[in-house]
Amino acid sequence: MKFLKDKQTRHDFVTYAMCIVAFAIVFFMQSNHMIPRMIAGQLVPITAYIVMAISLNLVVGIAGDLSLGHAGFMSVGAYTGIVTAVALESAVPSDPVRLIISIVVGAIAAAILGFLIGIPVLRLSGDYLAIVTLAFGEIIKEIVTCLIVGVDSRGLHVIFNITGNSTIDDLHLLEDGTAIIKAPSASGVSTYSTFLAGAILVMVALVIVLNLVRSRTGRAIMAVRDNKIAAESVGISVTQYRMIAFVVSAALAGAAGALFGGNFSQLSATKFDFNTSILILVFVVLGGLGNMRGSVIAAALLTVLPELLRQFSDYRMLIYAIVLILVMIFTNNPQLKSFFARIKDRFASKKEVAADAQ
Repeated sequence: MKFLKDKQTRHDFVTYAMCIVAFAIVFFMQSNHMIPRMIAGQLVPITAYIVMAISLNLVVGIAGDLSLGHAGFMSVGAYTGIVTAVALESAVPSDPVRLIISIVVGAIAAAILGFLIGIPVLRLSGDYLAIVTLAFGEIIKEIVTCLIVGVDSRGLHVIFNITGNSTIDDLHLLEDGTAIIKAPSASGVSTYSTFLAGAILVMVALVIVLNLVRSRTGRAIMAVRDNKIAAESVGISVTQYRMIAFVVSAALAGAAGALFGGNFSQLSATKFDFNTSILILVFVVLGGLGNMRGSVIAAALLTVLPELLRQFSDYRMLIYAIVLILVMIFTNNPQLKSFFARIKDRFASKKEVAADAQ
C-alpha cells in the first residue's frame, strides 16, 4: 500500500470510491423502484453528462484551451453509435454487446474528427480558439441534420440531403430495411443504454483522464498550459500535447454521445446545439477547473436540479439560475477558500500529531 502515501493517488482513489459508492446506492434504489420515475429517466443522461464534463475539463482545466463546440463531438458519437447498433441488430442480438461496440465506434469516430479539426484549430489560442471551436461544433450539428441513413440486407445506405428535398424513400430500401436517421433526427430506434453501462463508462473516463493527468504526458500538457514559451524551451512540443488532450477529450465525448443516443427512441440534432456545449462548460466551471471530482458532482446535481424543481413550474429556471449564481459566489470567494483551507490544515496537523504519538 505504499502507493497510497502519495497525496494525489489518495485523492484519485477517494474519487473512485465516492463514485462507486454513489453508483451502488443509486443502482440499489433503482432496482427496488425507490427512485421517482421522473428522475429514473434521467440516470443515463446524467452519466453521459458526467463523462462530457470530465472530458471537457481535460481540455479547459488541464490543457487550458477554451472549447465551445464539445457538443459536436457528442453528436458524432451519438449518431454513429445509433447507426452501428441498428446495423448490427440482426448479427449481434445482445443489447449490452451492441452498446459496447457502439460506444467504441462512437469514440473512434469522434477522435478521428477531433484530430482533423485539431490540426487547424490548435494553432489558435484564447478567444480565437473558442470562436473557431464554436463554429466547428455548429457545422458538425448541421452536417448531421442533413444525413439520411438506412440499412437493409444489402448493407448501409447513406444520402447527404444538401437541398432538403430528399426523403427516406430515396434510399430505395428493401422490405426488410430500417430507416435509422431521417433528417433531422434518428427515430424508431429501440433503446439499449442502461445506467450500469453509464456508471462503468464514468469510471473508465475517470481512470483514463486521471492517469493521463498524473503521467509524464499530463505534466507536459499542464506545462504547456502554464507557459508555452518555457515548455518549448525545454523541448516540449506545444501542438502535440495540446492535440493529445483534444483528441482524448473528443473520444470520451463521442463515447458519452453513443451512450446518450442509445437512451432515446427518437433523437433530434437540437439536443447537441450551442446550449449543450455551454451547459457542459457550466458543469466544468462550477465543479472547478482541473477538478474531476467537482465535475462529476456538478454534472450530477445540475442535471437533476431542474427536474426536482419542476413542481415550481414557471419559477424553476429562476431558482436554477439563482443556485448557479450562489455556487459561483461561494466557490470563488477568497475568504471561504481560506476558511476551508484552515480547517483542512487543522485536521492534517492533528493527523500528523496522532501519527507521531504512535
